[in-house]
Amino acid sequence: MHSKVREIYPIRWHKTYLCPMIQHGKTLISEELLEEVFVCDLNACKGACCVEGSGGAPLNAEEVEKLKAIWPAVKTYLPEENQREVEAQGISVIDWDGEQVTPLRKGAECVYTLFDEDGTAKCGIERAYLDGKIDFKKPISCHAYPVRITEYEYFDALNYHRWSICSAACTLGEALKVPVFRFVKDGLIRKYGEDWYAELELIFEHWKRKDAPDEA
Repeated sequence: MHSKVREIYPIRWHKTYLCPMIQHGKTLISEELLEEVFVCDLNACKGACCVEGSGGAPLNAEEVEKLKAIWPAVKTYLPEENQREVEAQGISVIDWDGEQVTPLRKGAECVYTLFDEDGTAKCGIERAYLDGKIDFKKPISCHAYPVRITEYEYFDALNYHRWSICSAACTLGEALKVPVFRFVKDGLIRKYGEDWYAELELIFEHWKRKDAPDEA
């Protein structure tokens, strides 16, 4: 095994169900990130993750401050009603877990959502980023989805979030044979860096061989 590849530990950690975890530096990674497949299919889902659900996208303290700074640029991309919602609710709100999240428009879509002519939901923050207006692409919870990152005092736990509205993404991921962690490569590199991700690829190669018979 490569010297940088950590041993696979049978650690179990998840709020809703038990799942084997792999220790990688100061992160614990659900094996589902390696064994499940996922590729967003916007033609099928129309960006439903920006609309469905009972709460907004999780934000960390740094992201809240960043959104405050870029709001003047982002607001120009949003419908007037969404702009008014942000001005009324604030850049972020506190959810039932006491965490900062993006506000919703009257309990519906994230306030930072805009819709294309065909009804596909898109992120207004990301649209401003792609147009070169800001240097922040979107919250890491969106950039790394369907991976959910929970930050604890001594480590981060990375779990695969299952959602029925993403069934088309699972189907496309199966067709293209793209594991979850590779689909969110850019988001994971943004969060943890190039070296961390390169080691994750090595871990994946070792993990694939864990049940293979020993060579004679």
